[in-house]
Amino acid sequence: MVNAAATADLQKRLIAEAKRLGFAQIGFAAATDDPKRAERLHDWIEAGYYGSMGWMQTHADVRQGPQSMWPAAKSVIALGMAYTPSTDPMALDKHPDRARISVYAQGRDYHDTVKKALKALARWLVAEAPETELKVFVDTAPVMEKPLGEAAGLGWQGKHTNLVSREHGSWLFLGCIYCTLDFAPDAPHSDRCGSCNACQTACPTDAFPQPYVLDARRCISYLTIEHSGPIPEEFRAPMGNRIYGCDDCLAVCPWNKFADSAARHKAFLPRAELVAPKLAHFLALDDAGFRQLFSGSPIKRIGRNRFVRNCLIAAGNSGDAALREPVDALLADPDPVVAEAAQWAKARLV
Repeated sequence: MVNAAATADLQKRLIAEAKRLGFAQIGFAAATDDPKRAERLHDWIEAGYYGSMGWMQTHADVRQGPQSMWPAAKSVIALGMAYTPSTDPMALDKHPDRARISVYAQGRDYHDTVKKALKALARWLVAEAPETELKVFVDTAPVMEKPLGEAAGLGWQGKHTNLVSREHGSWLFLGCIYCTLDFAPDAPHSDRCGSCNACQTACPTDAFPQPYVLDARRCISYLTIEHSGPIPEEFRAPMGNRIYGCDDCLAVCPWNKFADSAARHKAFLPRAELVAPKLAHFLALDDAGFRQLFSGSPIKRIGRNRFVRNCLIAAGNSGDAALREPVDALLADPDPVVAEAAQWAKARLV
């Protein structure tokens, strides 16, 4: 067994190693389940706010807390990797012929980068404490990273439901390590939203039925990434030129004024061709072209058809007559969702 003094020293060295591996923040929390978090999750699912993300309901019991997934867990190591943008994420709102891609998707796929660093940190920990058992997670398992990040002191879940850091604003990719060591927990972070409602009023589709609650079915990030069918008519015009995700509720958060883009991990530097891309170029993509362009990007996971569907909605909102020809070329697309979106866009561009 590792004694308390040795564990404290190990925890201190673990923090240094995490920073060396590119994590901007690290915190610790007890792995006990939290009944209040479990109740909030249950209420959210009961309201149907998860949309077509059936896995949220299927694995709800495991999501209640670390020990619901793994009873042997004693500590949670919560980590954040910064992707702070150096430009205004909303700047393209006034350029409808350009496509708006969420900041997080303009660089390399965060799953790969964060998980690689998590595994490296896990190997270091096992080498230092061989009796340790652990599991690593980054957005690919029924783990509530944001509440755990709050419990570990990284930040707090804001009214937009995302984690907000005093140092890094809204721009953190989160990962967790569950382990069997008894690390000293950090104090949970207090809520610093106050009376601010900037994120609530900025949402183009009114996706927040109340502060701290997101109706995913109305969220542009959900609609452009998770939703596979036709985009509901009521949300098409509010989507504007957003073709993958939406940063509005994050971008307006006042805490971002403290975030420094110099803290951004180098893997998340934006690819030049994704910063202000022309819609016409994306509309011409076939499956092979899509796969080639988005190799190593999180955008690749939604596939060509869903991506082009999103671009057609943006084209229909653009008012740009120059897009009529590439839209017309998609009227007979083999995918019926793409073809329907092309019909909609064509009618808007007449």
